[in-house]
Amino acid sequence: MNTVDSETARANDYPQVVRVRTHTFAADVGQESGGSDSAPDPHDYFDTALATCKALTATWYAKRHAIPLERVETHVERDATRERAGVYRLRVRVTFHGPLSDEQRTALDRAVAACPIHKLMTTTEVEIETMAH
Repeated sequence: MNTVDSETARANDYPQVVRVRTHTFAADVGQESGGSDSAPDPHDYFDTALATCKALTATWYAKRHAIPLERVETHVERDATRERAGVYRLRVRVTFHGPLSDEQRTALDRAVAACPIHKLMTTTEVEIETMAH
C-alpha cells in the first residue's frame, strides 16, 4: 500500500509538509484563500498528476518501442469555473521532441491519451474513506 503523509508546517497556518516515500515537498493555498501561496495547492497537484503522467507515459512507450523521443513537454490549462456544478475541465497540450516520423507521433499520441491518471480521472470510481481522530 502506498501512503502520502501531510502535516501542518507551522501552527495556525496553511502550509503543509508532504512526504511520499523518500520525497518531501510542500503544499499551500493561494492568497485568495488566505494562504501565502508558498507552494502549489491541491488542485495544482491534481493537474500536475495528469501532466506528468502523460509525459512519463510517452517516455515509457518510446523506450519500449525504440522511438527516438528526446523530450516531452506538457502544458495543462485548468477551467474550474464550473467545479461546484461538477465540471472540472483540463486542456492538455503535449509536445514531443526528437527525430520522429508521423507514425511515431501518432503512436505517442495514442499512448498519452491512455495514460493511467487520465483513465483514473475519467473512468474509474474512486472510493475515499476519511477517518478523523
